[in-house]
Amino acid sequence: MTAPADTPWYRWEGDDLLLSLRVQPRASADAVGEVAGDHLKIRLTAPPVEGKANAHLRRFLAKLFAVPPSRVVLVSGEQARLKRVRIQAPGRLPDFMPPR
Repeated sequence: MTAPADTPWYRWEGDDLLLSLRVQPRASADAVGEVAGDHLKIRLTAPPVEGKANAHLRRFLAKLFAVPPSRVVLVSGEQARLKRVRIQAPGRLPDFMPPR
């Protein structure tokens, strides 16, 4: 999937990348989905119980962007499907991200 350069679902703040996500817990597999409006859809196998989906999201994004999970920060949406996440100095950009 390729997104146009002016998409509202991500933006750069210095070396940090901010993502607007719509998370679908209890999916059949972990996957990056399509862009829906101003959010990128993320499917996770983890249930939305006791922070398990949020922890799983951090690990999933850390792997995609080649950073330790400690550099994936949940900015907002802790108990919601719509989330804002900061990736601190991504080590790489996955294929779905346009070049910087």
